[in-house]
Amino acid sequence: MRRIAILIAVILAGELVFSLPFHTVRYFRPTFLDVFGISNTELGDLFAAYGIVAMLAYFPGGALADRFSPRSLITLSLVATALGGFYMATLPGPIGLAAVYAFWGMSTVFLLWGAMLRVTRMWGGEQSQGLAFGLLDGGRGAVAALAAGLAIVLLAGSLPSDVASASMAERAGGMRQIILAYSLLTLLAAVVAWWLIPADHGQPRVPVQPLAGMRDVIGRPTLWAHAGVIICAYSAYKGLDSYSLYAVEVLGHDELEAARLVRDGAWLRPVAALAAGLLADRLSGSTLIAAMFALLGVSYAWLATTPAAGWLAVANLFVTMCLAFGLRGVYFAIMNENRTPPHLTGATVGLVSFIGFTPEFFFGPVTGRILDANPGPAGHQDYFLFLMFVAIAGLGLTLAMIGLNARGARAKSREVGDG
Repeated sequence: MRRIAILIAVILAGELVFSLPFHTVRYFRPTFLDVFGISNTELGDLFAAYGIVAMLAYFPGGALADRFSPRSLITLSLVATALGGFYMATLPGPIGLAAVYAFWGMSTVFLLWGAMLRVTRMWGGEQSQGLAFGLLDGGRGAVAALAAGLAIVLLAGSLPSDVASASMAERAGGMRQIILAYSLLTLLAAVVAWWLIPADHGQPRVPVQPLAGMRDVIGRPTLWAHAGVIICAYSAYKGLDSYSLYAVEVLGHDELEAARLVRDGAWLRPVAALAAGLLADRLSGSTLIAAMFALLGVSYAWLATTPAAGWLAVANLFVTMCLAFGLRGVYFAIMNENRTPPHLTGATVGLVSFIGFTPEFFFGPVTGRILDANPGPAGHQDYFLFLMFVAIAGLGLTLAMIGLNARGARAKSREVGDG
């Protein structure tokens, strides 16, 4: 029961800490843009502000996770992020929005990210890395869907039955309620984390210097390939942030129907992440990742070249969601496959994340400009064409990582033979 309680706490923390910067846009993008009076390009620049700070925070945050209690780091992260949400509920102007997104880049990543992955890796042990990370991401998906369901109810209660006739004041009131609800849920997750995560859970800390750890991992070729794989996989996941806008501008849904579509897709995440995790433990995580990138490329190609076709388009959106969720479920589970020493988990996570999560910086500005350059269906087709090339790059990098691991295994076998 104690192990289950720890995992539940990490799942709640790991999803709700990102709900304010990301869920408010992923599920409610059309409403968010209207209420704050910004374009897709300007929203992308907000994510760039988040991403710049987050990129700088991954590096020291990973080392921090190797040296301090995960419980303290996770709890502090959640409290700080919730405070930013209460400020956002005042509906600040462009400068205030940029400031809170930059603040969230620090509060979510520097304090929580490495600690969360460290606890998860220790929870999985030697034999169940895929299961551990699959449960983490699958559970996070369930939390996201449940929280989004609550937020949709709040928005629906603020809007008239004819959603298209809603006034700006009604939309602003609904957006404010959504932000406050996510802020309160984040605070609740902080309380749960403090009570359920033991003070010193995980591998005993060793007196290493953070920069020494970085020097040990930076010379590993597989680290760079792994980081490239995460860049592409995380870009696929970030691509989901525009699906609600696609539903409105291409499929003809209203903003509530669009939010429900993305919420329904979020329920695929627990199944996809857990299934990918279990397969990764039984097969090869990197081979599974390669297959998912290949399928993503095909699906994106269909969306980029085929006019919207009702349920076929929706079905294809759900396919890409499943694959993006599956990738998230296993792309950190291959640390053992890449022969990462346990005592360097935080340092590896910090450096791989620093490189791998660069989409936090560039993805929003690039896609915002793609969508604004050709508003409507043409812009979304360009968007999916961009994602198709990202998936192809991910496939190539995964195959390169498989080759590096095979070469390393052969070299180790020769050393054992010589000994």
